[in-house]
Amino acid sequence: MEGKPRYVVCAAWPYINYVPHLGTIIPLLSADVVARFLRMRGHEVVFVSGSDEHGTPIEVEAVRQGVEPRELTDRNHELVVRLLKEWEISLDSYIRTEHPVHKEFIKRFYERVYANGYVFERDEELPYCENCRRFLPDRFVEGTCPYCGYGRARGDQCEACGRLLDPVKLLNPRCAICGSRPVIRTTRHWFLDLTKLQEAVEEYVRSNERFSDTVRSLSLRMLEEGLRPRSITRDTKWGIEAPFPGAEGKTIYCWFEAVLGYISATIAYFRSKGQPDRWEAFWKDPEARSVFFIGKDNIPFHAILLPALLLASGEGYNLPWDVVSNEFLLWEGEKFSKSRRVGIWIDEALELFPADYWRFVLVALRPELRDSNFTWEQFLEKVNSDLNDTIGNFIHRTLTFIWRYFGGRVPEPGHMGPRDEEALELLRELFGQVTDDLENFRLKSALRSVVELAREGNRYLNEREPWKLVKEKPDEARTVLYVAAQLVKALSVLLAPFVPSSADRLWSMLGLDGSVHEASWDDALRPLEPGHAIRKPEPLFRKVEKGPEELRAALERLRT
Repeated sequence: MEGKPRYVVCAAWPYINYVPHLGTIIPLLSADVVARFLRMRGHEVVFVSGSDEHGTPIEVEAVRQGVEPRELTDRNHELVVRLLKEWEISLDSYIRTEHPVHKEFIKRFYERVYANGYVFERDEELPYCENCRRFLPDRFVEGTCPYCGYGRARGDQCEACGRLLDPVKLLNPRCAICGSRPVIRTTRHWFLDLTKLQEAVEEYVRSNERFSDTVRSLSLRMLEEGLRPRSITRDTKWGIEAPFPGAEGKTIYCWFEAVLGYISATIAYFRSKGQPDRWEAFWKDPEARSVFFIGKDNIPFHAILLPALLLASGEGYNLPWDVVSNEFLLWEGEKFSKSRRVGIWIDEALELFPADYWRFVLVALRPELRDSNFTWEQFLEKVNSDLNDTIGNFIHRTLTFIWRYFGGRVPEPGHMGPRDEEALELLRELFGQVTDDLENFRLKSALRSVVELAREGNRYLNEREPWKLVKEKPDEARTVLYVAAQLVKALSVLLAPFVPSSADRLWSMLGLDGSVHEASWDDALRPLEPGHAIRKPEPLFRKVEKGPEELRAALERLRT
């Protein structure tokens, strides 16, 4: 690993008022693909995330269910931990905002920010529900966005235009719990003085050449409007106690603590390994890189707020090396909605199909540049055409030919003709393309190139017709199956970040030792030697025989 930068791969913490849906898991899945790839490339990687369990949405949902917030988050956290394992998300550290290491870190961090002069207190006018007898910060208040007119904006952020909001400025405000119109009352809060950090954050955003156009343009637009102080504290009981003098009874706004959870998750990981200071090699060594996978609505918190906080601490933290955002995934043309039963949740998805099928489809549909639309028709196309008929078919044809005609051993090649050389050259080209795409976090493009390699394999077999050559020109048949075996070996490696369980099964079918996830990425180009013994081949994937309407009906039956 000498000379290779360390990576901390960070996935947006799922908010666990509910089980995550397919759109929510895209940042976690994207981070997992990249973490698996970087490990195989020989980088030292720590992959972190956690359950975001504080804040008003949890309280609102707990009120609706008639339980305490902790009871709700205990239950949901345990479920999400299990589901992420079933989705094969290879996290090194997945904690929660109630984790003692996180709570300790947050208090110490803000004591430092306060000591550095970036926190001040002032009275603030906030919505107060006289019916519920409580202040309504953030998502406790809903209304019309003053910027874009969206009628269901929340008090902290408009999900339509992405603007950070002041709950007092919402038009037609209403209490999210009882629906009554709030009054305005005065309360004291502690603020992060973002105006002092404007210049440094703007310089950081402008100079970060890795940022996508989306991340840069949205961040610069907000910076050009001017950063204003943001309240760090809230009048809620469910959260981490604010450590500021005189702030008794106040808690830290969930975004001000969850966005720092990537660091506390890294600290918790190395403490569990008996290396309590090792985390600094990932967060303070200038050669280390932190990469954040998030949804586009979280851009302001990761490209502006997080760098501002890290600078305010004065503790020498690396600023985010890259912030990789995805657009929204729609479900058959609509936004996911638990109340309206629009979409599918990650527990339901696994009841219908294996995790690898969902992983493949979600990366293939990943909304990288614009919102993308999931439909059952697209699901069937990706699984049946690309995964089964293209990738699975090429692999099974090749291994079955070797098993049947060459006793389960990779044949010694004869003369390499132009078509054979062309297939191996395309393998090298596509390997380079997949590698470059993954290094630059273009997951969708990388997966397309993997599918193209299998498609080329099928074309190659169709053109060379080894089932005829084995009888008429056995030397050529050996060459064809030798070349095809190299393409299959490469696929076992290139598929590993995307469909980890299936890639491991293929690695085993190829008669290779250990797990493909312990292999080097460059093993994709290391040939299977003549005489190498494979195991009896079995189909890697199965076609989905149901049509779109049958799948819609199956989902409804699952819910009833």
